[in-house]
Parts: sequence; structure tokens; C-alpha cells
Amino acid sequence: MSTREEPANLGKVLSFLREWDRGDRTVRGRMLNTFLSQHKGKSFCELECEFAQVSSLFLARLTTWMRLTYMFGTCLGLQLSAIGIFLSASGHDQYLVEFLEDGGVLTLLDVLSHTQSREEDKADALRLLLTVSNAGRKYKEIICESHGVKVIADCLDRSNTEEAQETVGALLESLSHGNPKYQNQIYKSLITLMACSSPRAQQLVLHTLHIVQSRTKATHHSIVEPLLNMLRSLHLEVQDEAVTLILGLKCYDVRSALLSGLVALLRPINKEAKQHQSAEEAETITIMTGSLPVFVQQAAAAKAIRLLAEEDEKVSRELLSLGAIQHLLCALGNREHTDAQIQASLALEHFVRSFPVIEEHVQKVMGNTLFAAFMHQAETLYMNLDETQAEILLTNEVNISAALDGD
Repeated sequence: MSTREEPANLGKVLSFLREWDRGDRTVRGRMLNTFLSQHKGKSFCELECEFAQVSSLFLARLTTWMRLTYMFGTCLGLQLSAIGIFLSASGHDQYLVEFLEDGGVLTLLDVLSHTQSREEDKADALRLLLTVSNAGRKYKEIICESHGVKVIADCLDRSNTEEAQETVGALLESLSHGNPKYQNQIYKSLITLMACSSPRAQQLVLHTLHIVQSRTKATHHSIVEPLLNMLRSLHLEVQDEAVTLILGLKCYDVRSALLSGLVALLRPINKEAKQHQSAEEAETITIMTGSLPVFVQQAAAAKAIRLLAEEDEKVSRELLSLGAIQHLLCALGNREHTDAQIQASLALEHFVRSFPVIEEHVQKVMGNTLFAAFMHQAETLYMNLDETQAEILLTNEVNISAALDGD
């Protein structure tokens, strides 16, 4: 095809289309490579000029060929790239409408679902779906009506490349924006996706969920358990996103459940060990038992509690009424995990300095010498704990309800 500025001769365009119709995979691959090199970034008007106002005929051929051959991977990357030139052409949405009318969205979703599709082809298909979604509400609804949310979510769960995962995150965020009819479906899908195995995918899901949640007036209680489970992650970036989302949920109706869950995590119970113990044995155990993820979760819960308390005094009082002081003292006694001790100590310091009525209770448990060290530098208190002091903290029975009522 000519790349000159003047309108192309219709006869040359028709000759190009005949060559395409008669060509095999090799010929069409060569033609697509030429098309990509000559037309990348062109506008609707420029493409129409190049194709003598019949460029839609070529787009229809591309879409049909992809629909018939995507399961074999025949030039799929070239097909997706060429279609991308049409869909991203500025100045008009004619190509987008024609692509949808030819079943283009369904084909892209089929590419994502096909187990033999290459990761790079899935990433290209996701980018095209993102282009469709960004075009407006009616296009978002078409994707969702085609069961696209489930397919896209499944793609994230199975994907093993960051490129595809990041595009899924951007696509789900785009689909949720300005799409009230399907916003709740996308929100619930994101909650389900927190259970995926890839740390990068978990981080993206939490980040996207935070953005979607900020646009949603209500929450779903199913978010609490998987969100608290995210605090077990050994990847700091996942933990940070989870804590950020928890902080963002403090004004929603799941707050009580989240706060109760966080306080409970400060005193973890090893479920596997508990299954092999009698009730009497479980009651007499005073050592902190658990695996590394459980202790990581304990530390993250203490950190989240501190950040929540620092932001809102009302939340602080609610945490205190749930027994946060007793449980933080218990976490401070966990000599199996230093970070849990540090985070618990920092949270305790905030409560002691914010509510003077708590001071005498904490001092009574710690003893004067340890309490003085705590008030001097809470972050390093764990270094001063001996086995006997840790045992006292682990078995403390502090109850500050009466003190709070008096305050």
C-alpha cells in the first residue's frame, strides 16, 4: 500500500485486498508486517485516505481471520497488533463499532480463555480490551455482558507474567469506572482474586480494590477474611497494600469485623497443633505457637492497629474495648518473631501516651524497670525481655474496661 499523502487509488486497494484473500499464512504475515510498519499511530482520517475510504473491508478481514485461527496461534500476535492500529486510531469510533459488530470482543475473550494462547498474545488481547473499555460506558457493558469480568479475572489467576497481570489490573479498574450496572460484580470478583497465588497479582488486586472501593458507597462482608489473610504475605508490598485498604475501610460498615479480626490476630492459635491437643492441654499452653506466616500476620496486624489508632481516636477507643492492650502485650511477649514484638511495642506506646489511664495497667504487667525502658525507647524493648518477662506478657490478663468507663 502507498504511504503518500494523496488518496490511494481504489483499484490498488482492491488489488491489495485480492492479494490478501488469495494469500496463505506466509503472504498474509508479510502483508501484516508491512501494514504495521507503515500505519502505526495513524488517525482514522489517515487510514481512510490510505485505503480509499474502504479500510473497513480490511479490518473485517482481519477480525474474521483472527476468529477462525486464534486457537492455532496463526500470526495471532500480528493480527492483534494490526487490529490495535484500527482501534487506537484517533478521531472516530467507527472501527471500534465495526470490530464489536463482527464479534471482536468475544474473540479477544476466547484468546484469553484458550489454554494454548501465548502469554504475550494474552497481554495484547488485554490491551485491546482496555482500549475498548476506555471508549465509554456502552463498551464496558458489552465486555461485561459477554462474561468478560470472569474471563479477565481467571486470566489474572493463571497468568505468570507481570505485563499481563498489570494490564488485567488496569482493565478491571477501567471496567469499574463509570459502569454502575456491573460495578458490584467487578468488586466481588476482585475480592475473590485476593486468593490468587502470585504476590504481584495480589498486590495489583489490592491496589485496584482500593480504587474501586473508593468509588463504592457500600462494602461486602466477604472482603474481611481474605483481606486479613493478605497480612500473612511474606512480601512487604502485598502487606502494605493490604494495610492501606484496611485503613480505607475504617469508615465502612465492615469496620467492626475488621477491628475484631485484627485484635484476634495478635494472639494467634496454631490450628494444626490445636487439632492434636485436648481442651485441657490447649488451655495450659503459654508459649506462642505458630508458623512464620502467622507471626508475620501478627506483626502486620499490630502495625495496622497502630496506624488506625493514630488516625482516629474513636477507632482507638473501639480497639481498646476489644481488648487490644491485653493482646498487644501478648504479642510483645512473642520471642519467636522480633518484628511482631517491635510492632506491638510501637502500638502499645501510642495507646499509653494517648490514654494516660492505661499507663498504670501496662506498668503493672511489665514492672517498673521494663516499663521505664519501654517509655524510653519502645522500638528496642524486645532486646530487654528475658524468658520470665516474656512469659508474664504472654499470660497477662489485663482488663481496662473499668478504666475506660471511668475515663
